[in-house]
Amino acid sequence: MPPKSFTKTTTTHPPPNKSKWKDHKATPKPPLSVEERLKRLFTSLCAQIDGGHFGNAVKTCDKILRLEPKDVDARQTKLFLLLQTEQYNAALSFIDSDDDTNHHAYERAYSLYRLQRESEAKEILEVIKEEKGEDDRGIVHLEAQLNYREGSYQEAFELYNQLLDTAEPNSEEHSDILTNLQASQKHLDFIERGFLHALDALPTSITSTLESAPPPLQPHTAAVTLASASAIANIPAETQKATPGQKKVRMSRVPPGVIPGVTPPPDPERWLKKSERSTYGQGKRRKGPSGGGGATQGSANLDSVPAQTSAASHSSKSGGGKSKKKK
Repeated sequence: MPPKSFTKTTTTHPPPNKSKWKDHKATPKPPLSVEERLKRLFTSLCAQIDGGHFGNAVKTCDKILRLEPKDVDARQTKLFLLLQTEQYNAALSFIDSDDDTNHHAYERAYSLYRLQRESEAKEILEVIKEEKGEDDRGIVHLEAQLNYREGSYQEAFELYNQLLDTAEPNSEEHSDILTNLQASQKHLDFIERGFLHALDALPTSITSTLESAPPPLQPHTAAVTLASASAIANIPAETQKATPGQKKVRMSRVPPGVIPGVTPPPDPERWLKKSERSTYGQGKRRKGPSGGGGATQGSANLDSVPAQTSAASHSSKSGGGKSKKKK
């Protein structure tokens, strides 16, 4: 018997109606609540701080403060990030925007110290010491740094010793305090006896100029500056034009090892030949015939010049060229 033939039946589906998909719209998601958005932003903020992405963390703090302007944690975190990224002017502006400006007095004093406004920082630090006392470690740290920058190395040395006694060993704070303490000690040693050894090591040419040089100018106070400014204003304009101002030395053009005002100036005749210098021949005696009338090289007797000239011209006319040998 022949095999039975099987026919495969395929079912055809009608094409989808495209008009339904065109008219179909996805249902919009409901907007997140403010609490949910704040939760997500704080999660991102923690991840950015842990990863060291402080710039993005500041932007996230701004987003949080737009939703909740009075959030204490967000404000404190943003201020910490501004100080961490050395944006001290922005930190001062952010502190001024707070309702209670005294709430971040220490951060204000630290920002002023980093901006080299030591007098303002010291005034705020004195107010903080009256309120919190002198035992606060942050206050003692900042006071020691201010004293070190102003040159009060003995006070800075004592404060760093105080901090070192109460710091935990093998900690980062302990190593930082020890480094600052050693720097203060080196400055004190140099002021007491180190500069004398440094002067003894200098050559005599430099020490002689140091002894004869005028003392350095003292820093002018505000009263002296105002008095000098008023005195200059009273000077006539013609006199001011007649006295040229002293040019400031550009340290970028000073050769290495040269100290302006201390190192002796170079020899002004260094570009001339040795025979043309004023010091040439000093201390040396030329050998010559006895009688002291020996002529130097290049000297000539004026009476014999015409005769020599005529003889030279006659010889040049008579000998026209080189003589050739006969073969």
